[in-house]
Amino acid sequence: MCRSCGSIVGGGEAQCAVCGASVSATPQSAQSRPVADNETLRFARAILNRPYKFTIVLLIANIFAFILMLQASHTPLSLTTPLSFELLVSFGAKVNYLIQQHHQWWRFVTPIFLHVNLLHLMVNMYSLWMVGPYVEKLYGSAKFVFFWILTGIAGVVASYFTVKPGVVLGPVTGFIFKSVDTPSAGASGALFGLVGVLFVFGIKFRRELPEGFKRAFGTGLLPMIFLNLFIGYVLRGFIDNAAHLGGLCAGALLALMVGYRRPGEDRTATGNIWRVVQFAALALVVVAFFKTSQHFRDPLPITVVARAAEVQQPEQPQNPAYLYYAKAMNDGQEAFVVAMQDHNASNIEPATRNLDAAPHLETRADELRDQLKALLLRAKELTEPTAGARPAEKEKARALTNDFAAWRKEYNLWLKSGAKHYGGLEDIVN
Repeated sequence: MCRSCGSIVGGGEAQCAVCGASVSATPQSAQSRPVADNETLRFARAILNRPYKFTIVLLIANIFAFILMLQASHTPLSLTTPLSFELLVSFGAKVNYLIQQHHQWWRFVTPIFLHVNLLHLMVNMYSLWMVGPYVEKLYGSAKFVFFWILTGIAGVVASYFTVKPGVVLGPVTGFIFKSVDTPSAGASGALFGLVGVLFVFGIKFRRELPEGFKRAFGTGLLPMIFLNLFIGYVLRGFIDNAAHLGGLCAGALLALMVGYRRPGEDRTATGNIWRVVQFAALALVVVAFFKTSQHFRDPLPITVVARAAEVQQPEQPQNPAYLYYAKAMNDGQEAFVVAMQDHNASNIEPATRNLDAAPHLETRADELRDQLKALLLRAKELTEPTAGARPAEKEKARALTNDFAAWRKEYNLWLKSGAKHYGGLEDIVN
């Protein structure tokens, strides 16, 4: 019915046939507004209707792994205090030496689910909660899981190849490269991978995206990317920027290669293939952590422990007596490493003589020195020609390595407390 003259108007008519007045319920100004096309509506439907259950699964998995690490550490919960070096390595953090020399390939996978401290976990899980649902709703759970795991691995691989021991790093090269083989862990590489996916997605479909989505995807992500890279530059040495860039590039490349299908468009065969890929990716994670559990109680190689001590120990104090003592202790540890790894005890006798000649500092320092001497003598016995023929010697070697690791912890504690009186080592981080 026409509002102007009261005449009956046919269904679908925009004007009254009698007086010519508009009969639309929507004001003319509203009619002139552009209406979202079908492509835009499909994108919106993908965001609103698809579930994001695997985002929640990954959140729970990361939190659960951190709880396990916290329980194993037997230390009170702290926001910024890092978990110990030994604990991170035992749970599967990336260490180049263990990958190269011991072929522990699973360390390319497990670091994606490990975090150094509570703050590290909270930042990454908040980021996953913000970014993950977008990717999972757009691409579906199968592709989302594939993106997460593959870009996470790509980040770890990038970190692996940018460790250059002994190289002097400048302000620019220090942004990506690392001169020390320290444990690396965290979901940041995978998170940057998801950002890379959304960045390329937003550029590919920039003409179809609603305005709100354009600010969340594509070039709208550039401020966040640059901000995080700037933070990484400021905190270089603490943040693994190579892992971030590796994940970002991998995510961008995957978004270019992997086709996008809106809800309802997945062909059955294609959907089944991606579900198989999803299962394979999850199986890889399960196998990686199973391998970690098999080697969880393995003693750390002495080389890894020694390198950790080098990282943790700052500039040596200038007290001459301490310098002589410290050199004797370092030589003793190196002799132990050579004896246990190469079955070569030739350095043990000179090392014990140096320990005997080391100056007296305090009672605790003498105790640690005597304990190291005892460890060296035990190592010498195990390197005798007849020792290797006895199966029981393998168990003795394992016990000796564990004892040395325990001694190292006590030695580090003394470095943080007693040694500070000889020049100040109170800032050592264990």
